[in-house]
Amino acid sequence: MAEAVLYSFRRCPYAMRARMALHVSGARYEHREVVLRDKPAEMVDVSPKATVPVFVTESGVVIDESLDIMRWALAENDPESWLERDDPALIAANDGPFKHHLDRYKYATRYDDVDPDDHRAEALGLLRILEQRLASSPYLCGAHRGLADIAIFPFVRQFANTDRGWFDAQDISAVQQWLARLIGSDLFASIMTKHEPWKSDA
Repeated sequence: MAEAVLYSFRRCPYAMRARMALHVSGARYEHREVVLRDKPAEMVDVSPKATVPVFVTESGVVIDESLDIMRWALAENDPESWLERDDPALIAANDGPFKHHLDRYKYATRYDDVDPDDHRAEALGLLRILEQRLASSPYLCGAHRGLADIAIFPFVRQFANTDRGWFDAQDISAVQQWLARLIGSDLFASIMTKHEPWKSDA
């Protein structure tokens, strides 16, 4: 049986959350680092939408949505019980409205007629929802990290890093502490190892 394969890009938040779930589950796979401007034909062949992450299981099943990769990995093995700490509505708000405003804040020049400050303010408003949740527990669904935290935090990290001084000055201390806790975790360090771009031997 062929080895499982993950096509990934180190800095992509979608790929980050997939890698964290795969890592915590103990899944074994070949990591193939993708250069986004020169995507390998092998990845495009199995997933024509050509975006990372793409996971190909040992049996050849292609999973090309990051949340689906997370759920597949955790269904196989969930040693920290992440699936018990899920919040689909919170994740949908992150992947929808928050990501919309994040992109127009961080990459304003890619869009016509957008004010990045307006989108930053809208995204901050959404973070205040997380702030309320985190005021009573260290993680979004209780005392321990779970699927909701790992699915959302790479995007909050990206938002924070766009202007770190501004982010650190905001009155969202619970979000800031939550973010620092996850960034400083061994789990995050383990999935941010640098890989050389993968090239086919063919």
